[in-house]
Amino acid sequence: MPATLIYRKTALAVILTVQLMLAMDFLIVIVSLKNIQIDLGFTAADLSWIPNAFALAFGGLLLLGGRLGDMIGQVKAFKIGLAIFVLASLAGGIAPSPSVLIIARVFQGVGSALAAPSVLALITILARNEEEKNHGLSLFNAISSIGASVGLILGGALTAFISWRWSLLINVPVGAVTFAAIGFLVPETSKVKGKIDFSGALTAIFGSTALVYGFISAAENSWLSLLTIGSFIAAVLLFTLFFLIESKVADPLLRLSILCPKPRQGGLIVMAAVVGMHFASLFLILQYFQQVLGLNPLLAGFAYMPLTITVFSVTQFVPRMVIRFGVRNLMVVGCILVAAGVIGFSRLNANSTYWGDVLFPVILHSVGVALVFTPGSIIVLEGVEDQDAGIASGVLQISQQIGGAIGIAAMVSIYTANLKPHDFSSGLSSAFLAAAGISVLAAIITIIYVPHKPETNK
Repeated sequence: MPATLIYRKTALAVILTVQLMLAMDFLIVIVSLKNIQIDLGFTAADLSWIPNAFALAFGGLLLLGGRLGDMIGQVKAFKIGLAIFVLASLAGGIAPSPSVLIIARVFQGVGSALAAPSVLALITILARNEEEKNHGLSLFNAISSIGASVGLILGGALTAFISWRWSLLINVPVGAVTFAAIGFLVPETSKVKGKIDFSGALTAIFGSTALVYGFISAAENSWLSLLTIGSFIAAVLLFTLFFLIESKVADPLLRLSILCPKPRQGGLIVMAAVVGMHFASLFLILQYFQQVLGLNPLLAGFAYMPLTITVFSVTQFVPRMVIRFGVRNLMVVGCILVAAGVIGFSRLNANSTYWGDVLFPVILHSVGVALVFTPGSIIVLEGVEDQDAGIASGVLQISQQIGGAIGIAAMVSIYTANLKPHDFSSGLSSAFLAAAGISVLAAIITIIYVPHKPETNK
């Protein structure tokens, strides 16, 4: 392991730089959609595939990416994933047509699915003790949370002042530097012996893809469309087959015992729920900023700066708060604060103002998110052996990915069902009150599943 404090901090900074790049990739492109449509001639229907192509590949391959890191070494998996992501970013940035851009987005998702579990696994493996691990997880969650607003600001600025293409091309120099640095700074991790569980991998890939696509379809079409229902049925059948395979093969993609500890189950459920409410809130409030308050994408990004600053600031104190108050207490308080924040959002209307009506709920929401994400990650990864760090990280991230898809699809559906013509804010009350109910339910699940002092989950 790195011998000096400066060496370890530099290695952690490199790893977290990649996480920031991956975290902001979704929204840095979202704010450029209108310019991409004009430049490349996308149809309105095909434009949605720019974010969706990434989401499907990323969600579908996370479990496989996590296990590959355990088998070939986390640094090697990290570098392979980063290389694919950077090359795909280059291809997307110079794309001459819609089809090339969409294919590039697919490969960005592939690269992210390989690199992302290794980012989290390396943070836990490189830590010399619980304090360093909790500090690393806090920074990881802070970076992941602020990636949205950073992506909005940077994407808006690049699109406004240079070109939408630089929202993809910026990944190339940053990725190249981190790719070169990681080999010098981080030693390779131990490897798990065994064969790749191809049958489990295929059912996991297609099952995850079907599930994510089901929620995409629900948001775009309806919950009762044949495409949505068919996707969910396929996901259930494929995951059922996946768990049957994993219970029988000698070298499973996912050892089912990893999912057995009750605190870990609760942590995964709560993380999925709160991440879902967080992503859905970001999505709807972004639309509110633009549609009602009249902010352009760049100003909308700056309007999220209080969220960024609050999450990052609070997260710095979370490791010490975990020691003093315990994981469960922080998660319960965080869920309640998230609920309070979205209740504040439910009161927004056409006459609301940013400073008078939006800012305080944003801060409440931000504090709540900071108090849930790091303790939630700690409880999920508690007791995981180094040889299972990659797959455990993949499970955590796929729960967040699916939670985000569910949250956006569910809240958009509730919002749309209560929307009145020519009144954007009319559907916000019902959508955010539903989000508050889910956040309170997450607090109850925390109380039931997570002990005051978590035992080692083996």
